[in-house]
Amino acid sequence: MAVSETYEKGREMRRQLLGDAYIERINQTAYADPHMKKFLDVATENVFGALWTRPGLDLKTRTLICVVSDAATARTPELALHVRMARRQGWSEDELIEVLLHLSGYVGVPLIREAMLTAKEVFAEMRKER
Repeated sequence: MAVSETYEKGREMRRQLLGDAYIERINQTAYADPHMKKFLDVATENVFGALWTRPGLDLKTRTLICVVSDAATARTPELALHVRMARRQGWSEDELIEVLLHLSGYVGVPLIREAMLTAKEVFAEMRKER
């Protein structure tokens, strides 16, 4: 597959959002599988390259939108990725917890309890990485 400019921008954006160490780790685990590598290529081009690089919203805002969307729809694995991205873009643990607590009134306590457990795990993992 020829690598497009959008794919290159997406690869750089993904690395910026998640960090070098995390990218290397996930590329050697989840995306080492050839089928998952195909998925990653599509996501790199179409999500990271085409959506995340659009003008109009800063990266910090985009990460919060993803956290809210994932928590509201119980997308736990994606939530873990997006909490990591949000922390790397400057959202504090306290701010993210407050966002999740606020959501509990709109999408339900059980969903947000699960989201908070996921956030807690990501926070702990990121503290260990430092």
